[in-house]
Parts: sequence; C-alpha cells; structure tokens
Amino acid sequence: MSPRAGNTGTHTLAFVESPVQLLNVLEWAHGHAPGAELTLVVLSPTDPMTRGQLRRMAELAREEGHEVRWEEARGGPAAPFQTIGGLAGMLRRADRVVLGDPFSRYVQLLLTITRATDLVVVDDGTATMEFVSQLARGERLVRWHRKGGRPSPRDLAFAPISAAARRRLTPGDGRGVDIFSSMPMEETPAGVTVSSNTFAWTRARFGPPRITKGADMVGTSLVETGVVDADRYVEAVTRLAKTHGATRYFAHRRESTEKLHRLAVETGLEIVRPDLPLELIARRGPIGRTILSFPSTVVHTLPLALAGTEVRVAVCDIDPDWLTETASPRAQGFLSGVTGTARDVHRLSAVAVVPAV
Repeated sequence: MSPRAGNTGTHTLAFVESPVQLLNVLEWAHGHAPGAELTLVVLSPTDPMTRGQLRRMAELAREEGHEVRWEEARGGPAAPFQTIGGLAGMLRRADRVVLGDPFSRYVQLLLTITRATDLVVVDDGTATMEFVSQLARGERLVRWHRKGGRPSPRDLAFAPISAAARRRLTPGDGRGVDIFSSMPMEETPAGVTVSSNTFAWTRARFGPPRITKGADMVGTSLVETGVVDADRYVEAVTRLAKTHGATRYFAHRRESTEKLHRLAVETGLEIVRPDLPLELIARRGPIGRTILSFPSTVVHTLPLALAGTEVRVAVCDIDPDWLTETASPRAQGFLSGVTGTARDVHRLSAVAVVPAV
C-alpha cells in the first residue's frame, strides 16, 4: 500500500465521472494528501469508451493504495436515488471532499449533503478555467459551450440546487476551497487557494517514452458538442495530417464511431482509441516527435506530462467559419483563450478549409 494512502489523517471522499478527473485526483493525492484516507467514488457514465478508461484508471488507483467505490450512477431511473442514498452517510462523515466537475448536476446535488469544511476542485479539463471565472464573477454555473442559450425547463427546475452548490463552492464561514489545476487562472475568487498540477505522479510512474520520428494527432469532441461543423473538422484534420505527416489519430473518448470511421476512410489515419487518458498514453510511449491538437485540455497538460522529452506539442486554431450556427457566442473567445494561454506549445494558424459545394 502506498504510504500516502494509509489509514490515518483526514478522511477524504473524491467524486469522479471521467478518466481525466480520476487521473487528477491521483496527481493531487500524490503531493497534497500524505497519510489521507482516500475513498474514490466513480459515478460511472454509460458510454463504453469512458467506462473502459475509468476501469483502467481505477486499477491504477487501487495500486496506489486508494479505496475505489464504483457506482452505476446512471444505470436506470432509480439509480440516482440509490446512489445518493448509499453515499449520504459517507458524505456527512467526510472531512474533505474532492470533485472533478462542479458543473455536474450529480456533484452539485451531492454538495448539498456534505458537511465537509474542506473542498478541493481538481481539473476537468478546460472547463475548470470557466468554472473559476464564473465563481469569481458570482455567475450561475454553465458549461462554456452552452453559455448564451436559454435555460431548459430542466435547468430551471434544478436552479435552486445549482445555486446552493455554487454557494457551497464559495469560501466563507470556516469553509475553504482549493483549486488543483494545470490550467491558467485569470480570475481567482477571494479566499480560493490555487495549487499547480505539474503531473509529477505521471512522470514518476511512467516513461520516459520512446519517441518516433513522425507526428501524431489528438482528436476533439467539438463536433459532438455542437461547436464545430463536422465537414469542416474532417477537412481540417485531412489538411493537418498531410502537412505534418501525421499517421495516427488518438480519438477523444466522446467522439462518435461514425465520425471516426469517416476520418479513417478520408484521411488514411490510423484511429487509436486509448485505454487511458492521453497524458499517460503519451508518457508510456511510443509517441510522435510532434503532437498536433486543436484547442483542448491537452495543449496545457501534455507539455507538463512530457517535460524533459523532445516531444513538441503544436496547436491549430479554430477558424470562426468552422463554428456551427448553434455554437455558443462564447465559443470562439473561449477556444482562443485556451490556445493563447497554453505554455510550451507551438501555435499553428487555422488551416484553410474550402466548404463543400
């Protein structure tokens, strides 16, 4: 058992819904919770790729000595009630709660139950940047790609719980809030403590990788979230791959099977569905000397995970013409900010895409 996951000290309860969140809890525990009794609760989603990566990450967490509790949180209409009922006692006893997605309705509901005075938010990708900004401005918590749209009836019904969660995530009355992040923070709310995620656990646990001469490309779910037009995206990937000699495309776990099949046929790229977060895949290797990406979390995390290697991360801007008609008005500015604030990356101009006639 890892000495930092022993049975003494503060009892910590962590909630994760994605492989990246679980990875970042491990990174946080590595440097910030020596001796803590850490219980990791996986609120499992339904899509197979995410579940598979979460299973593999849960194995790594157990190897580190942490307790992992797998919850079929979306396994049917009664699942949320069963999950919340089963976790209520643990929530009330926990001294510290770690969470990966403050925008999650599940997590917001759980926050209304806990009595913990110490809350920690670990990265859920670039969404963490938006969360911190919204918290600093006292705004309601809305994911960046949905901002600007009208609240749905479900949003309105859930609004009181979301507001209560936002208050719970605001420091005060002896309650502390820590942000553990590899993302740049332009606005930090008063009373919030920010600490840097340098991917020290990942670098200690894996690698260094074998580096190949070619280039690899990282996929994005911007099409699936309705931000970028599918045709424009496929054409951009095609042009980038040809220009930089990319041979492999590491799929995002949310990318659709149909889109990935189309990419394989039209670009000739080998489509790779990783069984772990890309930071671990890249660190284990083999990995291309150049990694091509569109604006996403990895332009911030991969340079940290691959520090000390010769791998170059290159990010391609999103052309405003690629955006869908229904994309949030916030989308272009947010994506530009993701790219512009990235450190140790090579910035590429948006590739020219000619719309199909």
